[in-house]
Amino acid sequence: MAQPTIMAAPAWRPSPRAKLLWALGPAIGWAVVVAGEVVWIFVDDRNRAIAAAVVAATLIVAAFVCVVVPLWRYAVHRWEITDEAVYTRTGWITQESRVAPITRVQTVDTHRGPLERMLGLATVTVTTASSAGAVRITALELAVAEQTVTRLTEVAAAHRGDAT
Repeated sequence: MAQPTIMAAPAWRPSPRAKLLWALGPAIGWAVVVAGEVVWIFVDDRNRAIAAAVVAATLIVAAFVCVVVPLWRYAVHRWEITDEAVYTRTGWITQESRVAPITRVQTVDTHRGPLERMLGLATVTVTTASSAGAVRITALELAVAEQTVTRLTEVAAAHRGDAT
């Protein structure tokens, strides 16, 4: 029987496009590695078989990182905001659950890298008075991110704590 967790799973998932975001980022890096290895095949006649084996192994690892890991991350990642706290669960091999009390919220920011902009996504970062660092809610639809920032701002203002 599964052990109960300390905290219930937050209610909301990231956007379904998160899977594509989490695949495209690594895919770009793996494409550069494979391109270099393919050049190696054509440049080094004596080690062509070894180079081809390295390319094959690289493609297997890249496929895992670009297909399995994004699906796994999507299955794990959750977030929720209540009048009392911001809840997140992230990770894939190592999973982290965070609870940031609203009274500790200092700033709320959004971030949109190039791939996020291309996919219409954003990341909301909630900076708190915590040594654990900011709480990040990744891969949200842009409209959801904007609503989340508005909601967090309203809830934090209603508590009027000093966030220390």
